[in-house]
Amino acid sequence: MKKTPTVLVVDDEERIRRLLRMYLEREQYEIEEADNGEKALQMALEKDYDIILLDLMLPGMDGIEVCEKLREKKSTPVLMLTAKGEEANRIQGFEAGADDYVTKPFSPREVVFRVRALLRRTSATAYLNTANSKETIVFPHLTINHDAHRVMADGVEVNLTPKEYELLYYLAQTPDKVFTREQLLKDVWQYDFFGDLRTVDTHIKRLREKLNKVSPEAAHMIGTVWGVGYKLEVPTK
Repeated sequence: MKKTPTVLVVDDEERIRRLLRMYLEREQYEIEEADNGEKALQMALEKDYDIILLDLMLPGMDGIEVCEKLREKKSTPVLMLTAKGEEANRIQGFEAGADDYVTKPFSPREVVFRVRALLRRTSATAYLNTANSKETIVFPHLTINHDAHRVMADGVEVNLTPKEYELLYYLAQTPDKVFTREQLLKDVWQYDFFGDLRTVDTHIKRLREKLNKVSPEAAHMIGTVWGVGYKLEVPTK
């Protein structure tokens, strides 16, 4: 029997939680709610949700702190809810480990679309051919065990969020090929529209930072082709 996805909706405004619940329940999702950061973090650590919709501007512990503390323990997909004009907070949210964001006032249909796109990753990297799922990709300084979703840089495991892993694995599938940010949004995030190119840039930045802590050589493999996009460069030695 197919499992019903569980969604934790975190917002201090009841009307927003009610609106999101109404639209998400139409999609047959199971919804739970929290109206503050402390409660949300406790719920997220005690239960394995399929996705968390997290408002950044919460009383007490804000969404960024919730996301940071959650990432210390879990890699649950996080969709941020941010007010218009909070670009700095969105960047902070990405750096804290969020996977995507929606700007208020938002279209409930857009939220549902983004939730669907993030949930697709639970089908073992749905955009890739599942026949190739049992494999290990080995480069100098970098090894990706796709069956275990494990990344090793110079022999040390690197803890990545699901979307960071998918982005790295996608690039590693075709080393030295340049992908535009639009291509990455379409294939990794599964967005044909609604996409913000800064989502890709921030995830690339965070991925490099995590790799760099373990292996600067591995981090340098993620190359930028200015004016075009990104690629995974394989060292010649």
